[in-house]
Amino acid sequence: MQYATLGNTGALVSRLCLGTMTFGAEVSAAQPIGGVDREQVDRILGRAMDAGINFLDTADVYGSGASETVLGEVMGSRRDHWVIATKFNGRMGSGVNDVGQSRLHLHRALDASLRRLRTDYVDLYQVHNFDPITPLEETLRALDDVVRAGKVRYIGCSNYAAWQLLKALGISERNGFSRFATVQSFYSLVGRDVERELLPAIESERVGLLCWSPLAGGLLSGHVDRQSAPAPGTRRAHVAFPPVNEDRVFGAVAVLREIALQRATTVPSIAVAWLLSRPGVCSVICGLSKEAHLDSHLAAIDLELDDEELDRLSRATQAPASYPGWIQTYRASGRTPEGFPQCRPSWGPGETPLEPWPH
Repeated sequence: MQYATLGNTGALVSRLCLGTMTFGAEVSAAQPIGGVDREQVDRILGRAMDAGINFLDTADVYGSGASETVLGEVMGSRRDHWVIATKFNGRMGSGVNDVGQSRLHLHRALDASLRRLRTDYVDLYQVHNFDPITPLEETLRALDDVVRAGKVRYIGCSNYAAWQLLKALGISERNGFSRFATVQSFYSLVGRDVERELLPAIESERVGLLCWSPLAGGLLSGHVDRQSAPAPGTRRAHVAFPPVNEDRVFGAVAVLREIALQRATTVPSIAVAWLLSRPGVCSVICGLSKEAHLDSHLAAIDLELDDEELDRLSRATQAPASYPGWIQTYRASGRTPEGFPQCRPSWGPGETPLEPWPH
């Protein structure tokens, strides 16, 4: 297993994070994914531990608390092995304050998560989305309070825009609050929006990037193409989430299959290996509903894609350049001194979006 620091902290986490959205929840029309029962969770945790994974991610809304509950039941004496990340923000009751990031809901949500997880602290407590109602100062001060109280070790955010992340970091610095160590975002070979503004902000501020849905809801499983629909029972068969450009998906799958065949491995292994190669990526969250899914994720750790393979994948999936990114790349090489690699743009092989401006 490979490990990385959890953002700008001294804590080390495995570069594969065990995603637990499917744990404990009963499959239904309202909850189309799930069904991993207690016995399966116990086996998956054991296999993940044996492989060196020490990081798992959950949330209070996963199965309306079922994911946290089953993890608390199964971990037992293995609690100290795990760096546990959980999240709050979503609705957890019918009351008007059973949702959001107010100080009131934060304390209630954290105490409920601790009870379900059967622990007296969580290692990483994350806001699950941006709350447009609660002032950031209120949320960040409340988060700092629970860190100082010993209930939380580190804090993070999820699904933030770059400006929201930077504003939060500025408030924390100005007030001496604990700062976000991580941001959890959708990042995939076929979902590269974070590269426009969020990823440069993350690299600049030394925040760790945790990537959810690396296979784009199963579209990069290797079983979906123009001729075949998602299999019954999979997330994609119920809901088109996360939304992606499917033409780009099918082009990417074709290249992934070619490389997987040459490497004698699987399509999802190549997709995860590509993500692990990206700058700023701390850990990739790998959700699974079967123990066998863990194997393809683990295989990605030992895959080091060469420049030609990275170039093929990047060209097949690169989104059009957006403003102001495209204008800031004009003549960028003239502002990049030789011998100062830290000054060079972080584009990957073949990814400079446009030729230098001729004027």
